[in-house]
Amino acid sequence: MNAMKEFILPTRDLVVHPDMTVPIYLDNSVSIACIENAATTTQRVVLVPQHSGAYPTSPNDIYEYGTIGHIAQVLRMPDGTLHTIIKTTSAVKLDNISVDDGIFSADTSVIETANDMDDERTLIMREKIFDTLQSISTVRRFKVDKLRNIIQNYPLPAFVDSVMQTIEVDTDTAVRILITASWYDKLVMLFEKTRMVYETFKIEDSINRRITSQMEQGRREAILQEKMRAIQKEMGEDDEESDVASLRKKIEKSKMPAEVKEKAISEWKRMRNMSPMSNEGGLIKTYLEELLAMPWGVSDKAKIDLNVARAVLDSEHSGMQPVKERILEHIAVMKKTGSSKGSILCFVGAPGVGKTSLCKSIALALGRKYHRISLGGVSDEAHFRGHRKTYIGSQPGRIMDALKRAHANNPVIVLDEIDKMGRDWRGDPESALLEVLDPEQNHAFRDHYLEVDFDLSNVLFIATANSLNMSSALKDRMEIIELPGYSEDEKVEIARDHLIARAAKDTGWDINNIKISDDAIRHIIRKYTAEAGVRQLQRELTAILRRALLENDGEDAPTEFTASKIDNLLSTQHSAGFSKRIGFGVNI
Repeated sequence: MNAMKEFILPTRDLVVHPDMTVPIYLDNSVSIACIENAATTTQRVVLVPQHSGAYPTSPNDIYEYGTIGHIAQVLRMPDGTLHTIIKTTSAVKLDNISVDDGIFSADTSVIETANDMDDERTLIMREKIFDTLQSISTVRRFKVDKLRNIIQNYPLPAFVDSVMQTIEVDTDTAVRILITASWYDKLVMLFEKTRMVYETFKIEDSINRRITSQMEQGRREAILQEKMRAIQKEMGEDDEESDVASLRKKIEKSKMPAEVKEKAISEWKRMRNMSPMSNEGGLIKTYLEELLAMPWGVSDKAKIDLNVARAVLDSEHSGMQPVKERILEHIAVMKKTGSSKGSILCFVGAPGVGKTSLCKSIALALGRKYHRISLGGVSDEAHFRGHRKTYIGSQPGRIMDALKRAHANNPVIVLDEIDKMGRDWRGDPESALLEVLDPEQNHAFRDHYLEVDFDLSNVLFIATANSLNMSSALKDRMEIIELPGYSEDEKVEIARDHLIARAAKDTGWDINNIKISDDAIRHIIRKYTAEAGVRQLQRELTAILRRALLENDGEDAPTEFTASKIDNLLSTQHSAGFSKRIGFGVNI
């Protein structure tokens, strides 16, 4: 090995200034060999910080600057480890670094440092660093008494070294301080680092104080969320993945109109600045979730086929040919225009004539979602328009709720029993309904809860009523289609095609075991029913099958239901007053 070169002892996370006495403990065989060779030859060694975590193996693994020192003492311990004391003399730059059997050596050149330790500005800068350390001690508990003793009684190198260890200066910064040409400049760099540590500790302390305050109020999970928000706010990282950020992304990806999205973003910003445990923050989050749940720009795309529509209506309903033709006309216009705009249909007829089931068939024929809103007894305008968010338990109205459940903006919505609506001090629901049913207005329907416009022009509204007992304004919005009561022949056909099978299903009968003639059905119609629809006929057929099961010990044996047998089966029920003919009739 070249005698001109100095031995190098790589150190991990240790940068030492000149004029220091440093005890070093060694248990690595290569490091021990380095010290032993240096102790027997040059009596000097250069302490050089290393880049790598493990023992370095190449010149790139160590820094090119270090501190040279005299080996004052070497003590080998019984366990093979080595204790050495080194008195550092000056900072040096390394050149021509070489490695021989793992031992580093290099040429060195001394880095001169100006002798300005006693200058006034140097002393002032030292005091500033100490004052900053005292400020740090208020947010991070450590004793400054030892540093006070050092600043008053020890030379500057010891002070610099102690400060760097106290605030745990990173190796890169420590090396830059080591090679700086004057002590004043060294202290300026150390002061900047100390101030940065102080500001960092202040931010952390602010966050911790906020968290401590929150912990006194609520749940641990909410506290952790608040801490995340606080850290993100201090670091300016508002786009981190979190529940709030995820909600923002959903808003941005949704198909909301521009003005609705602007409203949603505004509410989201309000929520972001609130505590996750605040009531108002929870209400805003619920509001945003309701907005996102609405079918913005989502439609059922089923193609309208008039032949399929006709087949569905014929299979589901017997008779009513004029009514079905009017419905098919309406569907034909929808196919041609590609829109649901046009007259609003209103089916008027006695109970049991098939108004509601006809609406289901229309939805099936169009391939759209079906939703029914019962209006019987409704007297509150909020039923349609929803409640404002300031109310406790506020929520969207039934119209918006129906669209949300349908997951499409063009369902078939049935307004059932529209003639049964009321009116009282809570508002006039009919007035709200007039806007819903007007094609010229419903393209911008505004729910009180959502507070944004929603286009209802794609929705197919169908109303049902038992009578024409409605205001002229409401009747003017709709095309009235009257469903007359069924004739006796139509009732027989409906019973044969639908009602007997339904009664058999309700009572567990095998339909093949039921034998009933058209004359027997007419007997039931004439003697036991007096209605325009077929509901009572359905009940009587079910009663016959129930009674037959009772007489046959719960077995559905093949049975022919003649007129006399029907009278016999129904005599007990009617004599007991369960269904007196005086109670039958049309409920208008």
